[in-house]
Amino acid sequence: MADPTSQWPVTAPEGVLGVPPEGLPVARGPSRLMLRRLVHDRAALIGFGLLAALGLAALFAPLLAPYSPTAPHYADSLEGPGTRYLLGTDNLGRDELSRLLYGARLSLGAVLLATTAIMVVGVAVGLISGYYRGPVDSVIQRVLEILLAFPSLVLALAIVGILGPGLTSVLIAVVAVGWVSYARLVRAMVLSVREQPYVEGARAVGARGPRIMLRAVLPNIIPPVIVLASLEVGALLLTISALSFLGLGAQPPTPEWGTMLNQARPFFQSNPHLMIAPGLAIALTVLAFNLIGDGLRDALDPKKTPLHGSARSGLPRPWRRRRAP
Repeated sequence: MADPTSQWPVTAPEGVLGVPPEGLPVARGPSRLMLRRLVHDRAALIGFGLLAALGLAALFAPLLAPYSPTAPHYADSLEGPGTRYLLGTDNLGRDELSRLLYGARLSLGAVLLATTAIMVVGVAVGLISGYYRGPVDSVIQRVLEILLAFPSLVLALAIVGILGPGLTSVLIAVVAVGWVSYARLVRAMVLSVREQPYVEGARAVGARGPRIMLRAVLPNIIPPVIVLASLEVGALLLTISALSFLGLGAQPPTPEWGTMLNQARPFFQSNPHLMIAPGLAIALTVLAFNLIGDGLRDALDPKKTPLHGSARSGLPRPWRRRRAP
């Protein structure tokens, strides 16, 4: 009689015990696939690089700035770019490079804070409106229709005019007019998601509305919201800078890119560098956010075709389909 142990080790058949069948792809999670698409998107990588450089410059502004951003040097007013002042000085002799670095902290911080607040308000209102529907949805939709009847910039100007000039007033104004598009998008997605079988299963086991919204509905609507935020954050920065350019945002001597543009406007013909530096900083930041938004939109698109080629494929080399001899 043969020894049973002589048959070991037994090779498991393909598809059993986790061994992938020959020629079949290995499943990849959506997060991993999204990261692979972003890594191979050169435009998105350029956007991340620009934003990282701007963020580091803002973070280390106290170390990089050669002078105080608010200290005047009247004897050196309106100097052009040179070895002492790399980007020149303004009409009060303040170093333009130092003000630009410190202005990055305020401008980037303001736009990120406003974007976060808009997302929180818009997602919360959209969740409640889409999930509960009925009278709650009707009231919220009427409010949205009233807000959409006014141009967003005009409504923001009216709010800032009521609250008074200041960066806090500008942030309140842009949040008050910016959450509407998020709420409409989230509501439309919630109306679709709430009818899915997993939501019905959560109701069947006794889960209540808030728990269902947070645990079952919210995770499935976050990707489109992130894409919308990344695409609109550039426009939000332009809005904040425009309000500051009109004198309604950060007040002098606070360094902020829109305020710097406003203060440099009378000297544009004689000293154009005073407007070129903050204008270029705003343009590069908006470009970085737009590139990142386009990359995220493509990476999170469920209809996106899979990556091709050996370097771009999501399949490990050992499990590729072999050609017939």
